[in-house]
Amino acid sequence: MSGTEVRPQELVELALDLSKANSCVVIGEQISDANLRWANNTLTTNGIAHRNQLTVISIIGGAVGVMSRSGVTIDSLEALVRSAEHVASTGPEAEDQMALVDSVGEPDGWDSPPAETSIRVFEGVAPSLGEAFGRASAQGELLFGYAEHELRSTYVATSAGLRAHHDQPTGHVEINAKSADFSRSAWAGVASADFRDVDIESLTQDLSRRLAWAERRIDLAPGRYETILPPSAVADLMIDLYWSAGGRDAHDGRTVFSRPGGETRVGERLGDGTVTLRSDAAASGLQCSPIVIAEQSGSTISVFDNGLPLGSTAWIDGGVLTSLVQTRYSAQLTGLPVTPYVDNLIMDGPPDGPSLDDMVASSERALLLTCLWYIREVDPQTLLLTGLTRDGVYLVEGGEVVGAVNNFRFNESPVDMLGRILEVGGSVRTLPREWADYFTRTAMPPLRIDGFNMSSVSQAS
Repeated sequence: MSGTEVRPQELVELALDLSKANSCVVIGEQISDANLRWANNTLTTNGIAHRNQLTVISIIGGAVGVMSRSGVTIDSLEALVRSAEHVASTGPEAEDQMALVDSVGEPDGWDSPPAETSIRVFEGVAPSLGEAFGRASAQGELLFGYAEHELRSTYVATSAGLRAHHDQPTGHVEINAKSADFSRSAWAGVASADFRDVDIESLTQDLSRRLAWAERRIDLAPGRYETILPPSAVADLMIDLYWSAGGRDAHDGRTVFSRPGGETRVGERLGDGTVTLRSDAAASGLQCSPIVIAEQSGSTISVFDNGLPLGSTAWIDGGVLTSLVQTRYSAQLTGLPVTPYVDNLIMDGPPDGPSLDDMVASSERALLLTCLWYIREVDPQTLLLTGLTRDGVYLVEGGEVVGAVNNFRFNESPVDMLGRILEVGGSVRTLPREWADYFTRTAMPPLRIDGFNMSSVSQAS
């Protein structure tokens, strides 16, 4: 069997059998990836890639050793297990140590082969792209972009008896439209689990409309403006808020969610009753792993929690901070419930809330953004963020877009922003621009914000 490829769940079981640690967690992953790329109204490349990884987490006397490798074979498996044990035997005790999760019910598809994607996932997208290229050429426009689809099969097992399997599809499309002289640019992106719901015609028609808006250029000075944020920009800001909402960090006084003396701001009102931010592993169209999968420990995740069931958690409910991201260990420190990280994020808007176009039509004067870019944290105590606008900032007057304005650098705290919401639209599935490589499962509404801080003019295009 030397060098023989075996199924990931078989490698996981073999690694557990080889383990001499007091306790052991093994995570096997097999990932397949398909992609399309295009430029200048022409498909350029497509491809398929496969990769795999095995992570061994050895626990010896409370100390943890973690080793991950790709391309593991039976021949190299024991060396990986022994390496993890060596790290554990020479390290300090882990402060987050807990009893391992032993079961989450009957394993769902443990013996099933890994799911795989193929280039066929784009069968409905590729012809629509061809039609869009033709329309763009006729209008003197250029389309650039890519589509990517990943299927990740994960198998988690522990020496306590846990066996769990999850297949996660992740996909997205991003399109840039440019004028022939490259002086105008617009962006659109969507997330999709299978590309059956991707409407290329609608995306490209909206891009063409935005390029037409940009034929008139208006220069504006920095300042605070009433601003309409599309769902994509809202997602980028709310993801930053979510990533900063760790219970342990708040308890230690390091974040915007901290109070003096080891207290947190749970129970405090952050916005009005229209604001609800939640995660739900079973949310329709945004389904993600129903259990914790942790290849390493940190302030918001623990290897000891592997297999812990995930459900629905309201982080902000009716404007009130109700939960922070908690491991079992951090929940003991804070005295708050165990509410682990979930790999999706939803801001609920009213079911009959206005669309982005409705908000534009009801605006006397406002800025309309396309997306945000190069977002960085300035101050964790206030969650002040800075970043750039990109691919179209438009001036709305009298319910109509009257032209494109210069780009800005912004300085805003998404937490402070929650208290300045003037209008919440209906929620739609959306793709964050900045964080699309890390977080795609979001549903957000458009928001109208009072006094969004455009701190300086940016020369970025």
